[in-house]
Amino acid sequence: MSADESAPGAFHRIKIRVAGLVVDGRDVALIRRTNARGATHYSLPGGNVEPAEPLPDALWRELREELGLAPEDLAEAPRFMWLMDAMVSRPGSAPPRKLHLVYRVRLGPGVRAELRTFEDDDAVGRGDVVWLPFEQTRDLALFPPVPIADLGLAEDTGTGPALLPPLDDTNYEWV
Repeated sequence: MSADESAPGAFHRIKIRVAGLVVDGRDVALIRRTNARGATHYSLPGGNVEPAEPLPDALWRELREELGLAPEDLAEAPRFMWLMDAMVSRPGSAPPRKLHLVYRVRLGPGVRAELRTFEDDDAVGRGDVVWLPFEQTRDLALFPPVPIADLGLAEDTGTGPALLPPLDDTNYEWV
């Protein structure tokens, strides 16, 4: 058996990623990066859950690392919003299947001014933290592509968590 035949294929592993839809009024925090080809993409602050790490701990670890955000900075407890099951091909090694768990994180008064303005990631480089009105996110290259623009963020809509349509190579192209 060759090395290629014994290597696990795409989506053989499963990873869980937590992300924060960090909200300040009508604005949301996104991390903007431009790749080597000049394509700009945006992501929600967050990252992979470590083995045996509770989900709330993973969310706080990622928000602290990327934004400098702490639990006492919030106006309310994080609220689970979306689950997205992603099996998307990408350059490099065989990609994992990734479950994205997105939580709404609403900032308390005056917190935004104290947060980081950039995020350094050893794997993907520096990203700028940008704040955009949620309505302007519809046409962005966003990963995961959650429907931020469709959500009324200024008020609590009362809707519960949603299982979003699966993400795969037929409906998403890696930037």
